[in-house]
Amino acid sequence: MDGPARPLALDDHLCFAIYSAGLAINRAYKPLLDALDLTYPQYLVLVTLWKKDALTIGAIAEQLSLDSSTITPVVKRLLTAGLIARARNPEDDRQVIIRLTDKGHEMQERSTCISETLLAKSGLSIDAIEKLNQQVSALRDAIAHA
Repeated sequence: MDGPARPLALDDHLCFAIYSAGLAINRAYKPLLDALDLTYPQYLVLVTLWKKDALTIGAIAEQLSLDSSTITPVVKRLLTAGLIARARNPEDDRQVIIRLTDKGHEMQERSTCISETLLAKSGLSIDAIEKLNQQVSALRDAIAHA
């Protein structure tokens, strides 16, 4: 009879590989985001709005897989920076709609260096990055829905 299963070494844990890759990506992004006077969570909110403008805080939070209470302070800082504006939904005044300002749209052009830098530092092709992103996203979705 075999003995008890040996625990996996740290480098053999997929969760650690994904976690440490996330840390490395955040370290690569940090100087670029600092130059734009943005935090990573602020950048994620802006990326969400660049894809589809005029969303509720709840819709932004859902797309980022976060709670609304986590997004609210990020949105407040983006409001203070003049990158977004908020207004009551005319169809339902309980909802607040978040929209990009002109300054928020301009930030999209200023932030293109972020993806380009990550691609260059990764040493991977665009196709390889896209495939990896699809695989990690599929893993995330499978685990979230299990």
